[in-house]
Amino acid sequence: MANVYFSRDLSPDGVVALYRALGKELPGRVAIKLHSGEEGNQNFLRPKFWKPIIDLVGGRVVECNTAYDGSRDTTEKHRKTLEKHGWSRYFDVDLMDAEGPDGELPVPDGKRIKRDIVGRHLFDYDSLLVLSHFKGHPMGGYGGALKQLSIGIASSAGKAYIHGAGEPEKIWTADHDSFLESMADAACAVCRRFAGKMIFINVLKNLSVDCDCCAVAEDPCMKDIGMMISSDPVAIDRACLDLVYASDDPGRAHFIERVESRNGAHTIDAAAALGVGSPVYELIKL
Repeated sequence: MANVYFSRDLSPDGVVALYRALGKELPGRVAIKLHSGEEGNQNFLRPKFWKPIIDLVGGRVVECNTAYDGSRDTTEKHRKTLEKHGWSRYFDVDLMDAEGPDGELPVPDGKRIKRDIVGRHLFDYDSLLVLSHFKGHPMGGYGGALKQLSIGIASSAGKAYIHGAGEPEKIWTADHDSFLESMADAACAVCRRFAGKMIFINVLKNLSVDCDCCAVAEDPCMKDIGMMISSDPVAIDRACLDLVYASDDPGRAHFIERVESRNGAHTIDAAAALGVGSPVYELIKL
């Protein structure tokens, strides 16, 4: 059973307190994966929110380019967006696929894909801190730790490969559950690369049904809930969904419809089947 710590203190200092409660240190060079936000998106978590925890851990912020048209689909445009959104003001962001060639991680027992194509700079790091804004997603149903591990760490080419379930030319047309299972496969590959050297923080704030990758996103439909930390990405995503289901917020139905209409929990189940983590957890409230 995995431990998942929960706090309602949605402040930058609250993130630090949550991290200290876990009582785990990340060794060596730490990659800090977060979402830099598509230009036009109003819901992504800003640099000032994450700065105290990033300063405490002392790692380097990492991102990868996108596979869809927008403000982050090339290195040049992504760097401009990083500057516009304030990330470059506080951090030296490593775009892990800024230049080729990409790297690869094996997924020998993957259900849909047998390799994960990642930003090659990923191999420069010894451990991984994943900072996730938990919210809905137009394709995945929801976005949390598993999405960051898979789509987030994949290079631009790797994103298309996952979306297409191994056939990048089918990026938007592949069988939907095969896409979700490909995300689980990719997350498995990254977790094996950093086994025992990962921490995940999910923040249930600005709870829109749309992802931070949407330039035109719906406003949040639910009130903020809190945030969680765990060493288990399956447990933390499952715990976040469980809190949404347990909420009495009137916007809950809209959020759940987005998750269920995309079969979002299937990614959690597929990752658990691969041994990425456990859907059984103990929620420890701070």
